[in-house]
Amino acid sequence: MDHSYEIPRRLIVAIGGNAIDATKGDDTPKGQKAIAELTARTVLPLLQLDNQLVIVHGNGPQVGKLLLANAIARERVTPQSLDILVAQTQGATAYLLAQAFENVLRETGNPRHVVGLVTQVEVDPDDPAFNNPTKPVGPFFTEAEGRALAEELGVTVKEDSGRGWRYTVASPKPRHICDISLVEALMCLRTVVIAGGGGGIPVVRDDMGRRHGVEAVIDKDITTAVMANVLGIRDMMILTAVPRVSINFGKLNQRDLERVSASTMRKYLAEGHFPPGSMGPKVEAALLFLEAGGKRAIITSLETAVPALRGETGTHIVNDADFAAQPVADNGEKVLGRR
Repeated sequence: MDHSYEIPRRLIVAIGGNAIDATKGDDTPKGQKAIAELTARTVLPLLQLDNQLVIVHGNGPQVGKLLLANAIARERVTPQSLDILVAQTQGATAYLLAQAFENVLRETGNPRHVVGLVTQVEVDPDDPAFNNPTKPVGPFFTEAEGRALAEELGVTVKEDSGRGWRYTVASPKPRHICDISLVEALMCLRTVVIAGGGGGIPVVRDDMGRRHGVEAVIDKDITTAVMANVLGIRDMMILTAVPRVSINFGKLNQRDLERVSASTMRKYLAEGHFPPGSMGPKVEAALLFLEAGGKRAIITSLETAVPALRGETGTHIVNDADFAAQPVADNGEKVLGRR
């Protein structure tokens, strides 16, 4: 069977905040740079493709640590608002990734440039998420540690998908990517553009058109989907810790998903197969991307990015019409066809 796809001419990729963060071990600046270098070497085949490439990174671990540092040092250093903390982590992460990406490219003799853009993203000031902080950020705590921090510092904490307790903050939906034309201009020059980091700096616009920062962290996968649709990018890739999405994860009847229709994926989401704190937002972003005109959403790991682009691995989510148009093999399974 032919399971191949052509490498897309335009591509947007979402990378988790752990691309430069040590959840355990060395969290020094040297350690963060080492993780960024490892990420760069892992995705080097992706960076070497001769296409237009946009990368959106997460910032959950980093912005949560700054929140904790703010709270601990609040008697000595004036705490900063969450929009400023997102801007800080966006700039720092883009710097580390851009430097690491360019360094590994130069080792191969590739002159491709990488640039990080500080990106504001407008949200609705009346988004109900502001009254229901659900997005987990920062380090993991035991339940006792989390509840103690909540009582001491006045923060909101919740259990995160069986992995521990974390801070939770408001996460409104993105409505508009500010200065998106700059992203497009740079990507058309074959520059790797790092934009919308951490989901973007959350802002609202007043009646006079002026922007103001708000206390929130936007989901980076949803921002990736919105950015892709505005730019007319038809292929979106979300890189995570596993090569494929699974249903019944961790159970005896676990099954990896290879090529799935949007309606089937929506059914699995409704059945609770994808937890809100882990795979849920990625699946939601993929479905949002397809609903607004996207062609293919791929969820896979850092290590398998290019093989997944070619259709050799990864979970490929497509619109129902495209799924139905694929040929059927003798065993009744859908065949991945060339685009």
